[in-house]
Amino acid sequence: MDMRVNIAGVEWKNPVTVASGTFGSGAEFADFVDLNRLGAVTTKGVANVPWAGNPTPRVAETYGGMMNAVGLQNPGIDVFCERDIPFLRQYDTKIIVNVCGRSAEDYCEVVERLADEDVDMLEINISCPNVKEGGIAFGQYPKAAEEITKAVKKYAAQPVIMKLSPNVTSIAEMAKAVEAGGADAVSLINTITGMKIDIHRKSFLLANKTGGVSGPAIHPIAVRMVYEAANAVKVPVIGMGGIASAEDALEMILAGASAVSVGTANFYNPAVTMEIVDGIESYMKEQGFDTVADMVGIVK
Repeated sequence: MDMRVNIAGVEWKNPVTVASGTFGSGAEFADFVDLNRLGAVTTKGVANVPWAGNPTPRVAETYGGMMNAVGLQNPGIDVFCERDIPFLRQYDTKIIVNVCGRSAEDYCEVVERLADEDVDMLEINISCPNVKEGGIAFGQYPKAAEEITKAVKKYAAQPVIMKLSPNVTSIAEMAKAVEAGGADAVSLINTITGMKIDIHRKSFLLANKTGGVSGPAIHPIAVRMVYEAANAVKVPVIGMGGIASAEDALEMILAGASAVSVGTANFYNPAVTMEIVDGIESYMKEQGFDTVADMVGIVK
């Protein structure tokens, strides 16, 4: 039985990674998780310059999950290359760098910097607000998504995964748009925009008013979107959104995901990724699957 998966020409030892922004760049989880056992580590978003993020409070608990408006706080590409890549390279896992930006130029600058670095894949977060277009996210219009994919691909030395926003009319259309732009893979879903109000203080719970909802509450929506995207494109799909168990991960794989990404669950169960790797392996033995690829998208 073989747990390996091939995502856009990069071989992972198993189909499990972590969702950007829920795992730092690995160091803060290294005492709880054997990073060697992950198929890949996906880093927190990295920009061309340090970002301070949004004002606090910026995290709130919700029924069946959480909401965040951290605002992609990060130390910038220089610190990332000096500190985080050498740390991750100590482990036998693939490195996926999540890239964020406020303009096409921002993204391209980071991607160009990473071309000479020892990282395996790039995940482009197109849920960032496009400052030149009045703050509308790159990932909310098919044309904009296709254009940013094309721009990034010109500079990328590594395979490019486009991370799709669920805050759209048709996820299939968005997946097709980035595929047309040259994406090597897609990952989805990013968080769903939500709001929470403190009825006692009669004010918004998050300083930003709105935030991204994640966790088990969004899982059925994520499974549906992964299914739609996987049936619309030929490139591999990495499924995420509320995965908290091997069963959740397997749902994604059966719906069409070639790999899965675990986010919010890391916060309350740091060992969850290990449990998911073991659970997928047990399921494959029990059900007689020789490879992960044998399971991908078999529910039609």
